Amino acid sequence: MSDSTLPRHSAAIHPHDSSPPDSPSDFGREADQLLHDRERENELLRRELEFTRAQLQRAEAGLREADRRKDDFLATLAHGLRNPIAPIRNAIEIMRLSEDPQNVGLARDVLDRQVRQLSRIVDDLIDVNRIVERKIDLRRTRIVLDTIIGMAVEASRVYIESCRHRLVVSLPPRPVYVNADAGRLAQALINLLNNAAKYMNPGGRIWITAERVRRDGDPLSAPSEVRISVRDIGIGVDPTLLPRVFDTFGQSGAGQPRGGLGTGLTLARSLVEMHGGRIEAHSAGLGRGSEFAIHLPAVPPVPSVLHDEAELGPPTSVTVGTRLRVLVVDDNADQVRSLSTLLTLLGHDVDVAADGPTALEAVERIRPDVALIDIGLPGMSGNEVARSIRERPELAGVFLVAQTGWGQESDREQSEQAGFAEHIVKPVTMEELQRILARAESRKRDRRTPERRDV
Repeated sequence: MSDSTLPRHSAAIHPHDSSPPDSPSDFGREADQLLHDRERENELLRRELEFTRAQLQRAEAGLREADRRKDDFLATLAHGLRNPIAPIRNAIEIMRLSEDPQNVGLARDVLDRQVRQLSRIVDDLIDVNRIVERKIDLRRTRIVLDTIIGMAVEASRVYIESCRHRLVVSLPPRPVYVNADAGRLAQALINLLNNAAKYMNPGGRIWITAERVRRDGDPLSAPSEVRISVRDIGIGVDPTLLPRVFDTFGQSGAGQPRGGLGTGLTLARSLVEMHGGRIEAHSAGLGRGSEFAIHLPAVPPVPSVLHDEAELGPPTSVTVGTRLRVLVVDDNADQVRSLSTLLTLLGHDVDVAADGPTALEAVERIRPDVALIDIGLPGMSGNEVARSIRERPELAGVFLVAQTGWGQESDREQSEQAGFAEHIVKPVTMEELQRILARAESRKRDRRTPERRDV
């Protein structure tokens, strides 16, 4: 056979290539490496699984705690509502069964006190949401700390004295100034004072002390912080519960809840933090009293500080001298009857309507000076009624007031956009009602006064 007849692929044979095929040891090393990589991956997966399991367990525990606190809150809310409702029912029965002036007077006083208590419960629920979520604006001004403490003490004095406690107030020897919303900071102190009075047996003692102190890192000659403490000799706080004492709806004292919804300390902490401060809780244990300390930045004194900027107390009663024509619009028959009776006793002419279309017809017919309109009317809402009135130029003289149970900031914005001049939240106090009527009276008087022209 000639060379030309040999298979062509035989030329690919390299007799000098002595590289041996892969040995068993090479396969073993590769298998070991693969096994090591797989074990490492499994370990990472195991750790990730353990981490995920731990996260789920924490989330589950958090949900169980949230559910428990929700149940506690609902029970506390029911307790807080039943307490004032029971004497209200009793007062109604007294008035139904007796015409004796003394009995009627007793029932009236009970109704007044308990309705105020219900109003406070509702206000607390609204405030705790708005304040904790920072949905309020502070009207801060440079003010003497003594003024704010005086406001708080005055507001809490009746409750403290009703518990037969003694209150001791200690103020700095020289005026100390803070940059604060006086009303809101006083509210924080009121909550602390009321909390101290509530969780203490009758005949106890409360100390409220204010002093200027040195913050960590400050030179001794320049104390730049104000410390306000409220201390009592009450039932104290379990040390294990101190970290949660400011939680919403928490009541961390011993024994059964003593009224309220457990929002006071939460509100106090949020208000203090909004002022750039902090609040601390201290207690040596159950039965050994407690102390709550507020720390706030101090500011330099200014000679021209106006103390009347802090006069944010309740408005004084106003006597309405002009007879007004008032339209009350509400689908709640009791609200219509009671409010119209009250307005009549104040010397005004009152008409009523129970729905939107009837209200529009009444406005067109009687041209009232004031229309108190409920927002949540059936069918046609109060905002729709207001818009319809504002679209009529000839009805521009009607003073529109929204009187409603809806009191969120968004509700106020909607009523203002609809054309309401005022937005008041039920239940309306006498002071608020008289303020509204006084404003309407002034507006009516201004419309009647002819424009003066220079000759």
